[in-house]
Amino acid sequence: MARGMVSAAQPEAAEAGALVIRDGGNAIDGAIAAALVQTAVDPQMSGIAGFGSFQVLMPGQGVHASLDFHGRCPASVTEDMWQDLLLYESEDGFGFNLEGEVNDIGYQSITTPNSLKAYATALEKWGTRSLGQVMEAAIHYCEQGFMVRPHVAYYWNLVEGAGRVVHSRRLTDFPATAKIYVKPDGTLRTPGEILKNPDMGATYRRIAAGGSDVFYHGEIADQIDADMRANGGLLRKADLESVAPEELAPLEGSYRGHRITTNHPPGGGIMIIEMLNILENFDLVGMGHNSSEYLRVVAEAMKIATVDKDLHVGDPRFVDVPVDRLTSKAYAAEMAAKIKAGEKTHVPRLGGKGADNKDTTQVCAVDVDGNCVSMTHSLGMSSGVVTDGLGFMYNGCMNVFDPRPGMTGSLAPGKARFTAMCPTMVFRDDKPFLMIGAPGGTYITMGVLQGILNAVDFGMSAESAVAAPRICVTSDVIDLTNRIPRFVEADLKSMGYETRRSYLSHHFAGVHAIRLTDEGWDGGADPGRDGMAIAL
Repeated sequence: MARGMVSAAQPEAAEAGALVIRDGGNAIDGAIAAALVQTAVDPQMSGIAGFGSFQVLMPGQGVHASLDFHGRCPASVTEDMWQDLLLYESEDGFGFNLEGEVNDIGYQSITTPNSLKAYATALEKWGTRSLGQVMEAAIHYCEQGFMVRPHVAYYWNLVEGAGRVVHSRRLTDFPATAKIYVKPDGTLRTPGEILKNPDMGATYRRIAAGGSDVFYHGEIADQIDADMRANGGLLRKADLESVAPEELAPLEGSYRGHRITTNHPPGGGIMIIEMLNILENFDLVGMGHNSSEYLRVVAEAMKIATVDKDLHVGDPRFVDVPVDRLTSKAYAAEMAAKIKAGEKTHVPRLGGKGADNKDTTQVCAVDVDGNCVSMTHSLGMSSGVVTDGLGFMYNGCMNVFDPRPGMTGSLAPGKARFTAMCPTMVFRDDKPFLMIGAPGGTYITMGVLQGILNAVDFGMSAESAVAAPRICVTSDVIDLTNRIPRFVEADLKSMGYETRRSYLSHHFAGVHAIRLTDEGWDGGADPGRDGMAIAL
């Protein structure tokens, strides 16, 4: 029997994590090793200067916890500093476009990084390997290079439809970044070419030797502070010294007799529980998978949860989030009655247009002792900034904060913004049955929801559950992947819905999962990414 399984959006990461478990580490060691490799081989999807959410289950030790490591506004932020720059809100609710793009790219777009501290904390609390030990594979890929994969190249060359800067600018606008990513002829690397980042390898060696404190309190923190001061950044060493991940008991719900555990606000787990509660009131199997009626009902549940998120879900340190009401079965029954009556929920947007592709990644891991991990981590929308000599890119999470004072997502020192990240576990007969999560900005909750429905309601394997055609609804438009049949789309239009078909066959988050059954484990990696599930 294999000692462990890892599912991740990059083959290098999945293999590195599985090898750590095979060689005696546990699922936590494997997940962190995989996450660090992800920062090296998918450096715009994640990084040590990012943020995320981590759920861990260790049955033998009585541990079941959520470790949230959100990026937080630097102390120099003021609530009204960008209110006069607002142009419009993205249609999918993932951020605001401002004059001068100050929240989208560059030094002011950076929140306080929390990822590295979370990796170190998870290893100290629940792992069996040191941070230095699990960094070895990541250091290798920094120094020896990684082969540019199709999804990496696709992302680098993507031109957004929502007014964001073209992605290539995040690699070319700043000299220290261009030094890493731009070839001598002025072009970016194409699939199959090798990218080396020796500066990041050297930084990782410093961290492996000195621990995460060198990043948050020591010489790396000093370098970061100096760069931010020299270039008009908001981040300071004091922000690094004060940030820390937060351990909580997972947020819990239920669905058709299954226990659901996920993350707390400002994470997206509350939306998962709300949508499952609503859909529990319908015979989804009787409707038929991805039938027009099935998609109508699922779409309305998505819209209801999106409106509630926009109005109510933010950082609990600053916002009174009505968690009990939004996750209650009674509220869900009220919302289900509206759907059954044919009501269409309207999702307000402030002059929004288009939708963005987001920088995030996912890893799931399990070991022979039953320890389980689901972790989503990200750069949000990468800032494009690299401090010369350090090699890693900073997050660009400031772009999702609402520049209007007095709103749920308004700016405030030390505040985290909403993220749809929702690393989730599903339990059957109180035993872990499904670990699932995804990258994809506001698409995340919608992809994870459909993965859960596919596994629980329709009995799909993990691989089939993450590969089945999906929809996404974060506005009044029902977005469809190209594998949703056109006759089904015609039915939706006849019901009065506006639809929009993607040219992509696999889209709307990159869902990854591991399913644990009496017959064994099976894993799935979203075909829209380059990843895999591997057991060793």
